[in-house]
Amino acid sequence: MNIENGEFEDWRGSKADPAKHGGVTASSIACVVEVLENMVFLSNATNFVEYFLKSMHYSAAESANMVTNFMGTSFLLTIFGGFVSDSFLTRFKTFIIFCTLELLGLILLTIQAQDSRLLPAINSKPSKTQEAILYTGLYAIAAGVGGVKAALPAHGADQLDHSNQRLVSSFFNWFFFSLCLGGLIASTVMIWIQENLGWNWGFKISVVTLSVALCIFSMGFPIYRYKRPGGSPLIRIFKVLASAIANRKASLPEAENTQIYGEKRNHDKFRFLNKALMGESVASTEVEETKTFIGLLPIFASTIMMNCCLAQLMTFSVQQGNIMNRSLNSFKIPTQSLSVFPLSIMLTSIPIYEYFVRMFRSKNNHHPGILNMFQPLRRIGLGLALASGSMAAAAVVEAKRREAANDDVVLSVFWLGWQYLLLGVSDMLTLGGMLEFFYSEAPDTMRSMSTALSWCSTAMGYFISSVLVTISNSVSGHFGKEWLGGSDLNHTRLDLFYMLLCILNFINLLNYIFWARRY
Repeated sequence: MNIENGEFEDWRGSKADPAKHGGVTASSIACVVEVLENMVFLSNATNFVEYFLKSMHYSAAESANMVTNFMGTSFLLTIFGGFVSDSFLTRFKTFIIFCTLELLGLILLTIQAQDSRLLPAINSKPSKTQEAILYTGLYAIAAGVGGVKAALPAHGADQLDHSNQRLVSSFFNWFFFSLCLGGLIASTVMIWIQENLGWNWGFKISVVTLSVALCIFSMGFPIYRYKRPGGSPLIRIFKVLASAIANRKASLPEAENTQIYGEKRNHDKFRFLNKALMGESVASTEVEETKTFIGLLPIFASTIMMNCCLAQLMTFSVQQGNIMNRSLNSFKIPTQSLSVFPLSIMLTSIPIYEYFVRMFRSKNNHHPGILNMFQPLRRIGLGLALASGSMAAAAVVEAKRREAANDDVVLSVFWLGWQYLLLGVSDMLTLGGMLEFFYSEAPDTMRSMSTALSWCSTAMGYFISSVLVTISNSVSGHFGKEWLGGSDLNHTRLDLFYMLLCILNFINLLNYIFWARRY
């Protein structure tokens, strides 16, 4: 049986049977695998700091930078993983290859960690060979994570009926739930294991866990449905842009009103690209594909600032927690487990959100205005607004904490709950909305790469956060004392930095509204 362009096929290459292939069961496997994969990724990100310090003998600053670069690179490489998935391989094959690469990187680091000959001597820096092994394993993991995070959510959504948008939306919510659950396990169980059994157990458990995830995913191959890659979308985009530039002086071709577009969602936008149709090698579907992808970029850019706020939960909020009262009766909350707060809030908010969506839909099925409240763009906008509110709350709490510290009073760490609550719900709405929006609105041939924009936004948010800290210190230092200079938060102005983020996020929200209304 011939497979038409855009149709799904089964593992034998025949047309997929909706009764046998795809569906909720097939998509659920992606959620289960994400729990295990994200647990491995985040537990290692925590484990690496101690490993670099105590076993590889790097300084604290070098270790922190290595981990930051590793995480940023992992998220940025999702674009490469998405490109491979859309252009050359099915999403199933992309996951298998990149997950295997991640597993091999983990195995290499595990071998190095267990073999004293591959580790530097006491009080010595690693040799060139030891560094080569370390960086090979580290960035094999980063490349693997990039491919896995690009292919897995798109593969899971591919299994569902795209005419049922509510089902696709629900999948991305539960996929985000799985991501947070993996993070929660990494922040609790894995932290306990590393503190009580030793950090080297982290590598061993990661290897076993990722192997299990790979096996679970592979076992679903008979019930999956697959879509053949459509060639490089970037080449098609560059071809359209080059043709439009070459014909920039010409009037819009008559073909613009007569040719049939594949999807008319951007028919009236970026009309200058229609000049590309004057080139004989450019099809109208390629022009429309280019318009659609370019239309996603302003939305993507508008979400980066929110991730700057999210970066604070991994940096300054942890430092705040270190000097606050972390006692809960006789139990003292470990510093590394402070991320349990936002993760718990995210995990709780997703079932509550799903419940209210179902309730509103059942009672207001004939009121489109109410149902539009749950559209991805509205969810992202609400998430961006909450991010600005979270930074305002963080500024107030930090001012109160510093004032109390000056009076020799130590506030409870639970005061940080306000910023964790608002940012947790903000991340749930924004990242969940982004995954759904970029997948649903992307051209069929670019869904993995477009979904990867969500992860790239996270990476760029972390990088820009570091830039903002540097700029804030440079500017404030010219007018007196650096806001974030020194290591003692009681003598810094972290509250002013939080307020700066609040203002920047509010401006960014207005920018987002501008682009979202025109989408």
